[in-house]
Parts: sequence; C-alpha cells; structure tokens
Amino acid sequence: MAIATARSSAGNQARTRRRRTKNVFLWGACGLALVLLVVPVVWIIGGVLANSLPHWHWNVLTTDQQGNGGGLLNAIQGTFLITALVLVVAGVVGIAGGLYLAEFCPPERGQLLRGASEVLSGVPSIVLGYVGYIALVAGVFHWGFSLAAAVIVLSVLVIPYITKTTEVAIRNVPTAYREGGEALGMRSGYMLRRLVLKPALPGIVTGLIVAAAIAVGETAPLLYTAGYSGNGPTFSLTHSPLGYLTYAVFTFYNQPSNSAHQLANSAALILILLVVLLIVVARVVVSFTQRYSPDRQVRVPRARRAR
Repeated sequence: MAIATARSSAGNQARTRRRRTKNVFLWGACGLALVLLVVPVVWIIGGVLANSLPHWHWNVLTTDQQGNGGGLLNAIQGTFLITALVLVVAGVVGIAGGLYLAEFCPPERGQLLRGASEVLSGVPSIVLGYVGYIALVAGVFHWGFSLAAAVIVLSVLVIPYITKTTEVAIRNVPTAYREGGEALGMRSGYMLRRLVLKPALPGIVTGLIVAAAIAVGETAPLLYTAGYSGNGPTFSLTHSPLGYLTYAVFTFYNQPSNSAHQLANSAALILILLVVLLIVVARVVVSFTQRYSPDRQVRVPRARRAR
C-alpha cells in the first residue's frame, strides 16, 4: 500500500513538473511573439520620429504644397474628406449588410454572401484601384481623377470588414434580448434598434474605426482614382483630383530635394498621429457604448453593484 502511494505521489509530481514546464514554455512563446510584434512597430515609429521632428515646422499644417516645398494642408484636407465620405458610404452599406446577414438572411444565401465578402476582402487594393481606374476614371463613366472614384473604390475595399464585424457583434447579442422583446410585443424594427443594436455598438464601432484606419493608410487605390493635386479639395465629385498624405510619403521621399524629404517625413508623422487618434477615439467610443453590453454586469465590480 505504501509502495503504491509512493508511486502515485511520484507520478503526480512528474505530471506537475511537465505542466509547469509546458506553462513556462508557452508563456515564453507568448512573450517572444509580443517582442516580435512590438519591436518592428517601435523601430518604425522611432525612425519616423527621428527623421521628422528635427525638421518639423508648424506651417506644414497651415500651408498648401508649393512644388517640392510648402506644407501639407491640401493633403490633410483631402485625407480627412476621403475618410469621412468612405465612413458614410461604407458604413451605411457595411452595417446594413451585417444586419441583414445576422438577422434576415436565409442560411444558404448567407453562406454564399459571406464567401463573396471574404473573397472581396482578399483582393489586393491595387487591383481594386486599377478596376476603379478602368470603370470610373477613364473607361466607362469618364469621371477623371476625382473624389467620387476614390470614395467608391475605398468603400468597396473596407465594406467586407465593416460587414463582418457588424454581423459578429449582432450575433453575440444574447437571444434572450430578442425573446424578451417579442414577449413584450415589440415590433421587429423597434426591437432591433432598442435591444439588439445598442449592445452591438462596441463591435460595430470597432469595424468602423478599422475601416477608417485602412482608408487613411491606403495609397495604391488613390493613385489610380484620386490622382493628386497641390491645391485644396474643390468638393466636386468628378474631374477634381485632390491631395492625400500617403501620396506625399510615397512620392516625395524619392525626390532629390531635402524639402521634399522633409514633407515626406512630416506626412508620415501626421499619418501615425492620425492612426493613434483613431485608436483613442475607438477606445473612448467603445467604453462609452460598453454600458449596453450584455456582459456588463459581469465586469462591474461587486462594490459598485452593491451601491
């Protein structure tokens, strides 16, 4: 009996050591993955800061481009205008598509639409830009380099992301919410607005922020559709090329003059700050809308619930 107990104890100790070894190994692998993720980001941001801050001038934000010098006001205005319109167009289509897939679409048709959306999200952005150039700029509609062509192509690029995040967010809302609304006699539209969309807001907002970040950072589709202009946006939808920040980074860095290099570095810094601003806005909006989340009661501390 004592021998069996000793063997069992030794076996338990061996299993405990193996588990601890695996645990240490997995935590080490996670730490290594984190380092591999953080180091390139820090290296890129550090390089941009080192190249841009010594030559930074605030008039970059207030003056238009003048040849290889001047400022980036025209590019900043164009970037904000394109991003805002993309959020409107892609947001409406993407949220409506996610709502349809989550609530109304038959299973067979839903599988087909989801597959098409995933294929669309995998198409390279430069291919979408070329198709936009052929269909909108030069071939079919003859809009020329324009705001409308840029917005349509970028919207097609980001709609799959908004649709997916919206569908996932709505599907994560507990079925009890819908059953409670039906039990109270709510109409389907009112129930969706009051009981389904509110808890899904954090996920929907996350999709919109991801779409905005993608739109801010794209270059290839805009080269084919928006062209470029050193002047501010005219707000005309067609035959109106406009500036954007990624063009400055992509093009001015290859110019031989130092002033062009400084503009490229300043544009890269502004883009990084815009992405950081989008992340901050996303966190603020998500934290504000989190009060509608179905698992809020789990996260709220007991002391606060007691009060």
